[in-house]
Amino acid sequence: MKVLDLIQSRQEIFSVQEDATIHGAARYLRDRRVRSVGVLDAAGRLTGVVSQSDISDKVAAENKCPAWMRVSEIMSRGLVVVRPEMPLDECLRLMEKHGVFHLLVVEESGRFLGMISVADLLQVIASDHKARADMFEAFAFPQR
Repeated sequence: MKVLDLIQSRQEIFSVQEDATIHGAARYLRDRRVRSVGVLDAAGRLTGVVSQSDISDKVAAENKCPAWMRVSEIMSRGLVVVRPEMPLDECLRLMEKHGVFHLLVVEESGRFLGMISVADLLQVIASDHKARADMFEAFAFPQR
């Protein structure tokens, strides 16, 4: 299974503009019940990622005003990016190597396609193991 198989059925790509306020980004995350989103520049290119922990650590904990600060001031710029054709097992290794819980999916052209999370990968792995176990059970204990 590849990244594209995982994301192709998604209806929305979660992102904010880099000039959005932190307050607006926090509300966006809350309203969509996501922990992080891609950050896009005015041309729609991926420039960063912002998460709930960025907002907590870099704004709230520092007693800064989220209404005046811009996402570009706190976003993470060291992006771990994958292509749609990458196998999911490689994605898991990449997450482990870089110590991240999300990977940003970008086409060869640079168009942002969304994110995959460790939870997405674990769900796929768990369902694959369940299917294999069911197949083995059917083989080992045929219905008569």
